[in-house]
Amino acid sequence: MVSPQAPIDSPFGMRSTAKEVVAGIDLSGKTIIVTGGYSGLGTETVRALAGAGAHVIVGARRPDAAEEVLAEMDGTITILPLDLSDPASIDAFGESVAAMVDTLDMLINNAAIMASPLMRDARGYEMQFATNHLGHFQLTARLWPLLVAAAKAIGRARVVTLSSVGHRLNGLDVDDPNFENREYEKWPAYGQAKSANALFALELDKIGKPHGVRAFAVHPGGIVTPLQRHLTMEEQKAMGWFDEDGNTHESFKSVEEGAATSVWCAVSPLLEGMGGVYCEDCNVGAMADENTPRGSGVSPHIRDEDLAQRLWVKSEELTGVSFPA
Repeated sequence: MVSPQAPIDSPFGMRSTAKEVVAGIDLSGKTIIVTGGYSGLGTETVRALAGAGAHVIVGARRPDAAEEVLAEMDGTITILPLDLSDPASIDAFGESVAAMVDTLDMLINNAAIMASPLMRDARGYEMQFATNHLGHFQLTARLWPLLVAAAKAIGRARVVTLSSVGHRLNGLDVDDPNFENREYEKWPAYGQAKSANALFALELDKIGKPHGVRAFAVHPGGIVTPLQRHLTMEEQKAMGWFDEDGNTHESFKSVEEGAATSVWCAVSPLLEGMGGVYCEDCNVGAMADENTPRGSGVSPHIRDEDLAQRLWVKSEELTGVSFPA
């Protein structure tokens, strides 16, 4: 039985910050991985978790840049190379982590690309799907024994995967996820990748629940970060993200606010016994209907358990990776 996709009584909301969410929670002795933890939301996620006492391992495609960004932060932070579009890099990262720690309490699959022009990895896979979903699928599989070991030791471990309200743009074509038989469009590709992130959390939670490993998907909200690097200002104005004077829409969050829901899903005691849900604004998201604003809400296709299982099988096929029994 999957957890209900319905809001709960949370003391936090849209304008809560990552620091507020983790206040009073002692993460001493915990090990947490954050992919892309040196840019945008990842930076504030790392700051909050390391500040609460956790040992945070940051997977970075550009380790030198990560060193520069994270050098001033308090806490214990380790930076390891990780390119989510390169299977060999993912395996090497997993091996490095396993040589460093015996257990992993939380994995935050944060790194992403958005609305990029058509690019393909060395396998020929479309880059948004390959990086945002397949890379994190393989990474989670490689780290799975450490997550299970943490859950066995203390009764719980969590995997938080960043999705997006972009999942509402369109669904997921499991038969052609790499745009081999249809014309590539950057926004449908992003919507598909973010749908895959949410469906991954849904299926992962079913697999992890018997072991004490729970999974969550997150919509962080609208935030100005380097994620928009592939978009022109004219495009962003046309979508209403900025006005003609360059001011962001009132619904946008600060980076500190944007990181809050990821941190909430990782640490909140309110989510004990739950999993597989899509969260936003430091709460479990509500199902969308015809009156739901486009910037929030949950579309039914990311709650489709059959689709989630089909995506899982396809992901194993495309990566050649299966989760340990």
